[in-house]
Amino acid sequence: MYLPVCVFCFQHTTVLPFILIEMRTTNHRYPTRIGGLAAVCTFSVGYILWVCWVHHVTGVWAYPVLDFISPAAKIIFFMTMIALVNIFYVLGETLNSYIWDTTKCEGKSTKSKAE
Repeated sequence: MYLPVCVFCFQHTTVLPFILIEMRTTNHRYPTRIGGLAAVCTFSVGYILWVCWVHHVTGVWAYPVLDFISPAAKIIFFMTMIALVNIFYVLGETLNSYIWDTTKCEGKSTKSKAE
């Protein structure tokens, strides 16, 4: 099945406004940094294994760029993607803590209770 490139762009970029809205309206409680990164790495490795399995069964890569690079370059590509996902995780955690500064929120609630 062929889909135009613009459809993929719409699918992958229309989520961003909703992610930003959710980040602003919902305080996410993250696990420890090590636990969160371990979960993200586990998911990433599982996804990469799934992509490789699909290629093994169908002979088609989910990402066409993988057709044109060597096996060593594929390993570097996958490792780079795992690192990028980890960076995004830490960025999301940092933004969440910046937006929902718990010390600032606790200070306000304590102050209003005292009054």
